[in-house]
Amino acid sequence: MTTLRSALDDAARVAAAHRTEELFRRSGALREGHFLLKSGRHSDRYLEKFLVLQDPAATSELCSMWVAEYGAAPEDQLDLVAGPTTGGVILAFETARQIGTRGIFAEEVREGETVRREFRRGFRIQPGERVLLVDDILTTGGSLLAMIPAVEEAGGEIVACHVLVDRSGGLASLTSPRTGRSYPLRPLWALDLPTWEAGPATCPRCAAGDPLKAPGSTGTAT
Repeated sequence: MTTLRSALDDAARVAAAHRTEELFRRSGALREGHFLLKSGRHSDRYLEKFLVLQDPAATSELCSMWVAEYGAAPEDQLDLVAGPTTGGVILAFETARQIGTRGIFAEEVREGETVRREFRRGFRIQPGERVLLVDDILTTGGSLLAMIPAVEEAGGEIVACHVLVDRSGGLASLTSPRTGRSYPLRPLWALDLPTWEAGPATCPRCAAGDPLKAPGSTGTAT
């Protein structure tokens, strides 16, 4: 049976998704072409989140949709907000500002083929602190997955993982590689944008000979 509260929650989630899509489209952040994603996979559409995040009012509004999920009850209390570089830095600090707590970020560390995240620059998570993880665009979940062990090792309790957009089609899951524990993923806007392994046998854009663009931190888009 659907309760009034769950119906209201569903309505709020639909409204948040529509508004997030509106902000991305209005900024020109949803682009079409042949793109190399950070995961190494190819896509025919790309979300350039910094076209949205360059607008302080839009960024504040997006973060406020996350903040609205947390009230005054003890189970809603948060001690800090953390995000991965680079977009997660902006989102973590704005979300933390609205909540009235600390905002920190984790940087990428590569050791051969292994990628992990570290809290540097004097950032500390105390045992038992309730942590909200935030990020911008989720494709495979790699950035958040690399953060989770760093929080767990410090003794932090991850309350939830929020992203602006889940473009995995609901396929990504956030299961800790350290403990096997799964954490809830809460996107504002969920998209099913297909991605492919590179090469003409798997990627239709490669097969068509379309020029490959490497946007964002992967390279420079043209």
